[in-house]
Amino acid sequence: MSVIVITGASAGVGLAVAERFAKADWQVVVVARQAERLASAVSLLTRSGGRAMGLAGDVSDPEFVARVGHEVTQAFGGIDVWVNNAMSTVIGRDEDLTDADYRRVTENTYLSQVYGTRAALSAMRPVDRGAIIQISSGLALRPAPLQAAYCGAKAAVDGVTEALRAELIAAASKITLTTVYLPAVNTPQPLWARNRTDRAQVIPDPLFDPRLCAEAVWSAVRRPSRKIFVGRSTWLMGLAQTLTPALADRKAAGMIAAQQGDAQLPRLGNLDHPEEGPAAIDGPDTARVVKPWIGFVSSRQVAALKWAVCGTLASLAVATGFAIGSSKR
Repeated sequence: MSVIVITGASAGVGLAVAERFAKADWQVVVVARQAERLASAVSLLTRSGGRAMGLAGDVSDPEFVARVGHEVTQAFGGIDVWVNNAMSTVIGRDEDLTDADYRRVTENTYLSQVYGTRAALSAMRPVDRGAIIQISSGLALRPAPLQAAYCGAKAAVDGVTEALRAELIAAASKITLTTVYLPAVNTPQPLWARNRTDRAQVIPDPLFDPRLCAEAVWSAVRRPSRKIFVGRSTWLMGLAQTLTPALADRKAAGMIAAQQGDAQLPRLGNLDHPEEGPAAIDGPDTARVVKPWIGFVSSRQVAALKWAVCGTLASLAVATGFAIGSSKR
């Protein structure tokens, strides 16, 4: 029996991932802060015959996360996959945020992934197998205004993951680390996030289905890759930041209005404590969800494309050189 642990799994992308693996007859362990919503999520997963259990707690607490790893290992004999999905954010300009806002986003979104990765490695190193999936965001590749704390935390996830991957390679370990970069996704999160502005948060188009993200995680387990980019927007953001960073800065600067909707009072949200709400995969904007013409691409596929382009350019250069040389004779 294969075992997967998913943090932040009582709603949204985390619950979509849990549903995908439960349908494939995995033992699913879902972790979240809100105990009632977590219990509802477990009920949803088991209603159609899936095997699921919930562990309620705060993944910004390293002792709790370590205990999750130990208890799951004791209960099921090991952990095959650990998905670090838990996150929280605050929407607002830097001058409106507090130091505590930055600290809590860092704890919930970055340090939770550090603790989860360490707990997973403690379970996986003795048997030298397993897959760790970091749920990141296109905003780690190209940060956006009003989300500085979140963007910084997701970028930090990249740093620790790359360093640990190098350590695993040096140790000739069979444990894999994959970072999955998500696009804008239709989840309940905007209804729960802390908002320091006087406008409702709007997730800019294109908006994608959380189940597409779950399929990307499934792919990362079935065929591990360093990185997976979900939806066209993530790899386009990374490409723009690499090729034309100054233009990407100006484009991002124009995204403030696109992220703000109707007038509302500022909201404390779920940064310090979980918000009430249903165990739902989808958010309120289902009508805006698009069907992707590219679901997701892996870094392996991107590398193959780069080699193909380089080979084509090299062939053209050789052919052009030969033609010029022939014309001179």
